[in-house]
Amino acid sequence: MEEKIAAIKRWLGTGSINIFGLPMSGKDTQGIRLAEALGGKFLSSGMIIRAMEAESRKNLSGSGELIPTDTFFEWVLPYFGRSDLTNYPLILSSIGRWYGEEDNVMRAAADGGHEIKAAVILNISEADVVNRFAEAKVLNDRGDRLDDSNEDIFEKRILEFRQKTLPVLYHYKALGLLVEVNGDQSRDEVFAELVDKLYRKAS
Repeated sequence: MEEKIAAIKRWLGTGSINIFGLPMSGKDTQGIRLAEALGGKFLSSGMIIRAMEAESRKNLSGSGELIPTDTFFEWVLPYFGRSDLTNYPLILSSIGRWYGEEDNVMRAAADGGHEIKAAVILNISEADVVNRFAEAKVLNDRGDRLDDSNEDIFEKRILEFRQKTLPVLYHYKALGLLVEVNGDQSRDEVFAELVDKLYRKAS
């Protein structure tokens, strides 16, 4: 795996990889692990938005709906130009989830020196993420996030993915950037497949 990681790192440079999936599909888990393996930085739109909501005392995502596109652009896109990220590859967690945002995201990434070279989808069924949601509630291992504890909000997030994010993935696929990974495996198996498929793309 070390050779594959090295090859991906050479191919990626200071570019970026955008990881998508249903809620609880493992985007952040796999994204953080990949960023660490590549010596890169991890950026999650959800984390950025929650931080900005706390700072501005606005609750735009609490219902499970995606935040308005203009607010998303204002809050998230400036991260691509941050000087502390200049020399690093970026692993992104669902940056640009609403169809129509992806071109601006790709432009901002390229302008910041972090061209998006692949978009990954962690494929997992809606039934399986509902099961993961139920297990997480029992284990209470998702912190105090309301959207990970309220069933109605969680179902809304699934609907938002189906209606707004799937078209984003079709767009990346049309551009030849989409990498599909089976997310219904152990964490190690998902990571191994992710590395293998990114290596193939890098090659």
